[in-house]
Amino acid sequence: MENKALQLDQSSRLDANKVSSKNKALPYSYHGKDVCINSETASPSPYKDLSFPLNVFAHVLLIQEGRADYLHYGLFQENQTDLRAAQQYSTDLLLNRLPVAPCRILEVGIGLGTTFSLLIQKGYQVYGITPDAQQIALIHKRLGTQIQVACQRLEDFEAAQASFDVLLFQESAQYIEPLVIFNKGLDLLPEGGSLLIIDEFALGRVEAGVEGLHLLSDMLALAYRLGFELVEQLDLSRMAAPTLDYLLYVTARQRQRLMADLSLNAECLKQLEKSNRLYQEKYACGRFGYALLHFRKKQQPRWRLRLLEKNQIPDMLALFERTFGHSMTPAMWQWKYGAGRGRAIGVWHENQLIAHYGGIVRKIFYFGQPQIAVQIGDVMVDSAERGILTKKGPFFLMSATFLENYIGYGKPYLLGFGFPNERAMKVAERQGLYAETGHMSEIEWQPLAKTPRWLTRLYVVDSFNVNEAWIATAIAQCWQGMAADLQEALVGVRDWTYVRDRYLTHPHQHYQVVLVINRFGRKVRGVLVLRHNPEGCEITDLISPLKEIPLLVLHARRIAGMNSHPRLSCQITENFASYFVATGGIQQALSIRIPANAWSAGPAVETLRNRWWLMSGDMDFR
Repeated sequence: MENKALQLDQSSRLDANKVSSKNKALPYSYHGKDVCINSETASPSPYKDLSFPLNVFAHVLLIQEGRADYLHYGLFQENQTDLRAAQQYSTDLLLNRLPVAPCRILEVGIGLGTTFSLLIQKGYQVYGITPDAQQIALIHKRLGTQIQVACQRLEDFEAAQASFDVLLFQESAQYIEPLVIFNKGLDLLPEGGSLLIIDEFALGRVEAGVEGLHLLSDMLALAYRLGFELVEQLDLSRMAAPTLDYLLYVTARQRQRLMADLSLNAECLKQLEKSNRLYQEKYACGRFGYALLHFRKKQQPRWRLRLLEKNQIPDMLALFERTFGHSMTPAMWQWKYGAGRGRAIGVWHENQLIAHYGGIVRKIFYFGQPQIAVQIGDVMVDSAERGILTKKGPFFLMSATFLENYIGYGKPYLLGFGFPNERAMKVAERQGLYAETGHMSEIEWQPLAKTPRWLTRLYVVDSFNVNEAWIATAIAQCWQGMAADLQEALVGVRDWTYVRDRYLTHPHQHYQVVLVINRFGRKVRGVLVLRHNPEGCEITDLISPLKEIPLLVLHARRIAGMNSHPRLSCQITENFASYFVATGGIQQALSIRIPANAWSAGPAVETLRNRWWLMSGDMDFR
């Protein structure tokens, strides 16, 4: 997919589930014509309508080289300075690895159509796809409307089994989920068919934040899991890196003309230059690289790993009932995973979902800094397949793939956490997937009599007052005080939005949200979230500065007494249990351990151990 020569910060890369085109994602604060357009326009460029920054790259080539054939990196040989020749060398590397014509090729991402045209000239049967309508329009103008190209994403592309002999990705693979790439390869290629990729990759990751390039080692591991063998791997990083030098030089030199011809403002080019310099630095230190990968489809795997799609939710719900013996309603699934709140990978055997690994997005404070974590849940394997606990079994395949896709440095979520049962935790530890960072304790108290507390009172938040603005402000203040006390810890955000969405809109469970307020001055001292059941009253969550815990526990004991409960309890990570024991509670260890990702690169487990503040409200099933 010939498009990668101009770089924008990959931390702003669009969701790979939505983008599989040549388009570079502009940082969100600069995305759109309202920022990029300059009111003073000159002669329009033939590439003006291409997405920014592709329009810049194509126009730079037109100005500097006299024409634009490709939208991808050049591979510069020694003492070479001609970008067009370097780009052609890159394309020739791919062409030289194709089987003899007339084999059938699917070109995923067709850029300006130059590679597509060359393939036709050489006698290949070629079909091309790109989701970019502007690129399709340019190709039709250059090559005619009769050619076999479609404005379509690979994710949506359907064809008969083994319809192609080669799947060709020329700087398009980085925009597509690797699971999609290899699954389409399994569907569209015959045994022995080739999957050719030339693209940028991350070679190592050392810091938080989304870094859109696929990690090369993860890509190779996934290919193996899905039944592909690596035929050839070429490290082309040193040959590709001069493309960035070229672009930085030319865009600086042609700044005014680019602004005029493309109707851009200075800020767009400034951000582009900043991003290109960042890429230049990452190439120089070995964190980014460029490679050619040639895979061959070796066999159809026993199990197929796929991202779980919305139309497969009924399969997930059926597996849940088979696994746990009770049902999950569609409303419960929507509450957990809907509206972008979750990610899931499934394992299929002969068109039946036999395993599922889910994750629910959670905002956290990571040693005082905002980060995004994912809570692992609904991990299940069909009983017929559960006995295979090796690194070739479904549990390992989906767990390792989920961790590689989503958790760690450069991934959407810095950390993962959860509450696995003991069997799952032991298996994951033995396979090197998880490491323990803590465990849960239960604290129990005797309920108290209804005796009033003269200095504080209780206020229950319910459907009648939930929209009162002062409530949101009060809970936000309680959370700010709590967060300030947990600067050296890991804690899930507990602001008003979280309280409302987690507790007040739950489709099945009923929680009582109670504010503890001073009788004089109306200061809110803290928030209690209680769950009442026949076994007793549970403090499901608590939001306040830590010094207020004794007061909140006191009121919780009173509420338990008012409701004639036999006991009050709460669950809390063991490292914070002392705050509750100090109020007269009796502590008991639970066999619930807290895991951390030990598989993909991320924060060292030692730095996370005994740092989590987690209560039963942090569990998706309580």
